[in-house]
Amino acid sequence: MISYLKGIVAAIHKLSSNRIILTLDVNHVGYDLQITSRLLQELPAIGETTQLFTHLQIREDQMVLFGFGSMAERDLFRQLTSVSGVGPQLAMALLDGLSLQELVQAIVSSNTRLLSRTPGVGAKTAERLALELKSKLAEWRLEAGLTTAPDAGPIANIQEDVEITLLALGYSSSEITRAFRAVGQNTALAKNANAEDWIREAITWLSQ
Repeated sequence: MISYLKGIVAAIHKLSSNRIILTLDVNHVGYDLQITSRLLQELPAIGETTQLFTHLQIREDQMVLFGFGSMAERDLFRQLTSVSGVGPQLAMALLDGLSLQELVQAIVSSNTRLLSRTPGVGAKTAERLALELKSKLAEWRLEAGLTTAPDAGPIANIQEDVEITLLALGYSSSEITRAFRAVGQNTALAKNANAEDWIREAITWLSQ
């Protein structure tokens, strides 16, 4: 119904840590859009112009307009909500916790551990996301022109140990994913099954 809105950033209201409402002035009409905190960091200052892609959710008692920084992000939101048990708020949480490329890669590579770190996403929901969307998103990301780096993380039997150690050291899931991709470009390390080597190299990269 409403594909996108272009207008002036009029106000921002943080209703909770994960629910942010942006008021966009479009030709003197104020539209309230729910956005992620990740998108909030990319918005221009109040009084400046921006364009957001939108999805309108209609329920019996209310209408909610969701805002996204790109068409690809809006389309991914719709793919996520097509999965049983994944409502709009959970889809927004997933988009907030990981970048677009990281989220798509996690689903395509069936990285359910990474997906389940999003608050509200349990192991079963993560498995459903991977099962139902893996093939769809593998094709979709090519059509959408997304350049996703190959999955260059540790081999499966040590990946969980490496991730748990890095998380315990205070690094975020997003930082760990980027570290895996960066240090995994080392051919020798990519074939290395030693968790300590991966941990050491990842920490070195993250400390730069």
